[in-house]
Amino acid sequence: MSQSASPGGSTLADYRRALSAPGARGPAIASLLARLPIAMIGISALLFVQRETGSFAIAGIVSASALVGVSIGSVAQGRLIDRFGPTRPLLIVTSMFVTTMTALVTAIETHAPTAVLIALSVAIGLSEPMVGSASRALWGRLLPAGPIRNAAFSYEAISMEVFFILGPGVAGLLIAAPWAGTGMVVGAACMVTGSITFALSPTVRAWGPSRVNEGSRLLGALASPGMRTLAIAALGFGMVIGFIEVAVPAAATEAGKPAVGGLLLSAWSVSSVAFGVAYSMRPWPRPMALRLPVLLAVFGTLVALLALPTALAPASLWWLALAMLGAGALITPQSTTHSAAIEIVAPKGTAAEAFGWLLTAITLGLAAGQSVSGYLVEHSGPPASFLAAAGAAIALAGVVYLRRHTIRSAAPDPAEPAAVPAPVG
Repeated sequence: MSQSASPGGSTLADYRRALSAPGARGPAIASLLARLPIAMIGISALLFVQRETGSFAIAGIVSASALVGVSIGSVAQGRLIDRFGPTRPLLIVTSMFVTTMTALVTAIETHAPTAVLIALSVAIGLSEPMVGSASRALWGRLLPAGPIRNAAFSYEAISMEVFFILGPGVAGLLIAAPWAGTGMVVGAACMVTGSITFALSPTVRAWGPSRVNEGSRLLGALASPGMRTLAIAALGFGMVIGFIEVAVPAAATEAGKPAVGGLLLSAWSVSSVAFGVAYSMRPWPRPMALRLPVLLAVFGTLVALLALPTALAPASLWWLALAMLGAGALITPQSTTHSAAIEIVAPKGTAAEAFGWLLTAITLGLAAGQSVSGYLVEHSGPPASFLAAAGAAIALAGVVYLRRHTIRSAAPDPAEPAAVPAPVG
């Protein structure tokens, strides 16, 4: 791949400089371990609950409940990280996470009532350590504004997307272990180890309380109109993923190959990561205000094509895998775009919280998509779920397009040439 990039893109050399910056290596490695199971735990829980209850509907609701907890906890933790630094908040929530994860695994294993599973699943989401928010905000402290910092943000988004894509595949493999809860325990162990290591690294411990926070007391970073527009785009993105995370395992189950469902989800990584790296070098459309709705609309269109192989050849998964490669190409570009847009729309001093709101929007979308998809696959089959995902994406892309002026007015796009200031007065 070429080392060159168009203006506004990042070169491979920029990625190397970012990752080799003084103080960056330790937190970066710990962050990788902490974020590796971020999607693995949710899918492992979904498959574990489905194995114990025999119902995709119950499994989808339980999995979605954890995402609701994440949507609340990510903002709260992000605000605390901005205010006090990451070390104390991460250590506290990590200890809570260990307790709640132990309780949820025990409840699933003992066939506790669905209401208990839902409550514990929400608690899991609330206490999941938000290392991703802290890690992304840390780059803004380690690197000056410019291509190298943009490359670090792209690295965060790409690596996060890799974990979101590979996690279901690992979960699908571990569900075949002698004990169906293996995936949850392995994922939790990785997250806890990585979170503690990240929080106690010298670079992170040197991050003191913030003296600058321009977000409003109630809404914080979400007080920015552009941040709200970004949240809508992220909501649509997460909703589509949520639909598919239930519909694809259901399609695999219908084909008589339930263990292949997670591997099919991981097929997205083949095109997503490769295309995502290339896209970060030459992003298009260049204006961020257009990039957000265009990527979401095209993503929805490609997801609609997944309905064809599942409707025409439900017993064969090869055509579904090929269709997922095409749709997967738009995952990482959206993730990197969302991460870059934070620099444009978030108020100063709210970096971790702004990323928390982004995670909140995505996880709320995931929760909505998973719950509705669970109902659709049981009553109408996987094709209906794919089409519903596409419709939701295109509709929300239209909303983002109508609000595109909020992105332009929030701040200059670092990926665009500087505009000439208008006269004052």
